Amino acid sequence: MTRRRLLFVAVGVTVTVTILGAVALNQVKVYRGRQARAALMQQRHPVVPQPPAVVQQRRALFDMLQPVALTNCELARFGETHDGGYLMCANLLGGVQSGYSYGISGYDKWGCDISRKADVTVHQYDCFNTTQPACYGGETVFHAECVGDATEVIEGRAFDTVKNQFARNGDSAKRIVLKIDVEGAEWDTLLSAPDETLEQIDQMAVEFHWIEDEHFRWVQEDKYLRVVQRLKQFFEVGHIHFNNASCIGDLAPFPTWAYEVLFVSKRLAVVDPSRQAGGVHPLDAPNNPSYADCQPGAR
Repeated sequence: MTRRRLLFVAVGVTVTVTILGAVALNQVKVYRGRQARAALMQQRHPVVPQPPAVVQQRRALFDMLQPVALTNCELARFGETHDGGYLMCANLLGGVQSGYSYGISGYDKWGCDISRKADVTVHQYDCFNTTQPACYGGETVFHAECVGDATEVIEGRAFDTVKNQFARNGDSAKRIVLKIDVEGAEWDTLLSAPDETLEQIDQMAVEFHWIEDEHFRWVQEDKYLRVVQRLKQFFEVGHIHFNNASCIGDLAPFPTWAYEVLFVSKRLAVVDPSRQAGGVHPLDAPNNPSYADCQPGAR
């Protein structure tokens, strides 16, 4: 090997290590921030009796989110080993033509894994953390923009709708795989998405977050029901996993204030009504391995 080629290889290795190191440091920063937030939430929310109407709403939402048994879904994990990893139907990705990853916080192994598996471009969106992660062997495009229910600029940050972002990338007629983890903005984002946009999506992994008001009270529970009712017009629930970095005692029957749901398009999903789905999947992993898990014993 010539000295020049050796120099190029050395430079390439240095750049790769530098990028990976920056991504790792960013993940540690995000991870520590979420740890601090989880501890604060525990302090804010002691377990107290709830009004019957609130208990009824929560039970209705919990029941709507229970998975069905799909005969044609082979679950595989895409993304990180812990937080940032999601179970998807790997065998149903063949028809996907483009991917979207919302709220990446500077790292997105999910998007890179999906790009490599489905051989598609994955568009990454985040306007709070604009670190652009590398994706070796896949194709990702980062957009310093957030997703929401309107086209607007808030405190210098650009927001736009899913429909408009699909259109801007030339994806209005394509079949889509999507992941969204945007710290509570998912409710309005999904509620505002038109039918034709939802019909494009083959699979969608959503991390839902309970929202607090200025007095740290849980709010907007009626909206949550409306969002899930609307999504279930287009999707079957294929899987649910509760984020153990958000275990809480005052949201029963929910054990956490954040939880990840896999929605599979009714165009693709084949339901076996004779079987009951539920329970922890072998590929599930705690979002925070240093915390005790709090998955329900049976779902």
